[in-house]
Order: sequence, then C-alpha cells, then structure tokens
Amino acid sequence: MWVFSIAHQQKLQLVWTRRSQNPASLLRLGSQVAVYHATPTLLRPEHSSIDPVMKRRRRVQHKPAVSGGWRDREGSDQSKVWKNEIPVLYKQNQRRGVDSRVSSELRKLCLEDFPAERERPERQKSTLDSKAENLEIVFGIAPCLLALTQGRRKARKLFVKDGEASHRASVLKVCEEAHRRGVQVHRVTKKDLDKMSSGRVHQGVCLQASPLRFLTENSDSASRGRGSSTPLWLVLEGIQDPMNLGAILRSAYFLGVDRVASSLHYSCPLSPVVSKASSGTMEVMGVYGYENLEDMVRSKVAQGWQVVGTVGAEAEESQLPVTQCSDFHMTKPTLLLMGGEGEGLSQKLLALCQTLLTIPAGRELFPGIESLNVSVATGILLHSLLLCRRSTR
Repeated sequence: MWVFSIAHQQKLQLVWTRRSQNPASLLRLGSQVAVYHATPTLLRPEHSSIDPVMKRRRRVQHKPAVSGGWRDREGSDQSKVWKNEIPVLYKQNQRRGVDSRVSSELRKLCLEDFPAERERPERQKSTLDSKAENLEIVFGIAPCLLALTQGRRKARKLFVKDGEASHRASVLKVCEEAHRRGVQVHRVTKKDLDKMSSGRVHQGVCLQASPLRFLTENSDSASRGRGSSTPLWLVLEGIQDPMNLGAILRSAYFLGVDRVASSLHYSCPLSPVVSKASSGTMEVMGVYGYENLEDMVRSKVAQGWQVVGTVGAEAEESQLPVTQCSDFHMTKPTLLLMGGEGEGLSQKLLALCQTLLTIPAGRELFPGIESLNVSVATGILLHSLLLCRRSTR
C-alpha cells in the first residue's frame, strides 16, 4: 500500500499529466513510484516504533525531486539512508532525555565552567602585564604576603581566585596588604592561577612581581651579621633541587643561621618554587651568591674562622678528623659547608675543611639508603651546632 501526502499526490498528478503524452517518460515515472513502494513500512504508523516527531521529520526529508527521473539503484540507496538515519535520530532524542534529567545544580555548573573556559585565555592575557618577561609569578599565601610586606620586590599585580575562597582570612590579609601598597588586585579563575603557577599549589593567590637576586658583598642590603660572638654561616655548593633549597632556607632561618651563601654556578636560582618551598622565608632572608666559594672560604680562614665540612656515615677514611655532630662544639666563627645532592662537596672545598661532621645512623642500614636528604641533613647539623652555641651563652 502506498502512502502519499497531499503535496506528493499533487506533484505526481502534475508529472503524470505532462508525461502521459510521452510513453518514454512513463517508464521513468514508474521508477519514481517504485521508490515509494520500497519503503511503505517506514511510513506506516502501525509498523513504526518511532515517535510522531521523528515521523514528521522523516516525511519532510522524503520529498521526491520532480526535476528528473530516479534510477532503481538510486532509490534503493536512498531508502538505506532513511533507515540509517532512524537510529541516529533516536539516539539524539535519547540524549535529550538524559540531559533533561540532569539536576539544575549540575547544569548551572556546566554553564558557569565551559563558556567561561573559552574566554579565559584572552582574559588572562589581558590581565598579565605586557612586560611580563621581566617579571615572575610568586604563588602561595605566605610567599605573596611576605613579598608584599618586605618590599624587596616590585609588586605589579595580585591575582586572587574568584569565589568563596577569596573570603578566607588569609587571602583577605594578602588583598588588604596589596591594596595598602597600591598593587592592583584581579579576580581570576582557578584555571588561570593553575596556568600562572604551572600547576603548583597556589592556595588561591598569585603575585606578579620582579624577581629576587642573590645578594653580594657590595650590595646595599648586605648585613655585617647580628653581632654574635660566634656567628655561623651556611655555605651551599651545587644545591640544584629548588624544593631542597627552599627547605634548607626555612630551617636556616628558623634555627638562627647568620648568613646563607651559595655558589652561583651549577646551583638552583632563587625562583618562586624556592620561595614556596621555604614558606616565604626566601622573601625575608637574603641569600648571598659567590662566583668562587673557594676565595670566600680562604678569606674567612684568614680572619680566624673555622671551616667544617660534612660527610656521610659510610664515608671512606679521611686524613681529616670525622666527628659526630652531637660531639662537636662551636667555639669560634664557623662556616658549615654542605654539598649538592649528587656528589656532595667538591675536592677543592674539602681540602679547605679543618674537620668533618657526620650524622650517626640509628640502625644498621641497607645498601643504597645510607644517607639522608640534603635538606634533612642540613637541618639536623644546624640544630646541633646552634644548640651548643645557645648552651655556651
């Protein structure tokens, strides 16, 4: 049984009237009729499980072209297309049904996240300073707050995560300090802050500011010590991990080291990662950089300072005395030398040491884990030396 819409019947009548005078055209018209006859089940309601909306959509797509005849092969191909469209449309309707069941809260989150995500790159580009190549991003609450209060950096802009997190007391304190110092405050998204901090823990705040440099002996901010009769300087050679350097600075500041000196070559720079690892100590405590640590150590030896090196518990026999840190007493100004993560102190600096300190192990150690992390070892040694200095006072 053929099913035609009124529009289809009118067009076929028009074509039949025009072509009835030409027998050859009746053959082509017959092929058109065969096309409709090939798909009656798709158009009959009792044989279709598709909703009425889909039927109407399909009927609109099935209007025949009356400008020319169709071949039987074309008709069969077209019928395959109609059959293939049905599950696709049905799946689309199913997806609409699923979306309609999504809660209003989840739909609101999607609307807030995805459209804003398209605008974030342009917004971040506009908020960052055009001269950003001369600036860097300090991240974390303590580093940002201390960078603002200490005034060693030139702060340009403060970026704060928009939302409820910006109302925390610690974040508000950073914002108030920035406002007091005339630093612009911008509210941005978490993804913007993640990009600024390279995915590190920013705690909802980032500060665009000038970088910190190593201090020199000739710098105006160079201090002559705190007047201690037995000062202790911590000398770092080849510390390359910023997390280790940050942890060392934090321990040195907490325990009362008078100065931290570092080699400028093959050492980690004073980066925002170091500032975050030090919990902002790097913003407070100046770190002195030396092109040649050997010359600095020799000059201190000439002034009467003692030079103390460090070795592991498994160190080979040395011509220098090796003393456990708990047995060493600091009686005069001292340089404590700490080597890098891999090789430790260089032979040139070891040759300048007057004694070597070691940390005794509390148990028999397995091969490969006979040593401590350099930041942990530094903290233990500093505590031992400075504890005996306090007891002497």
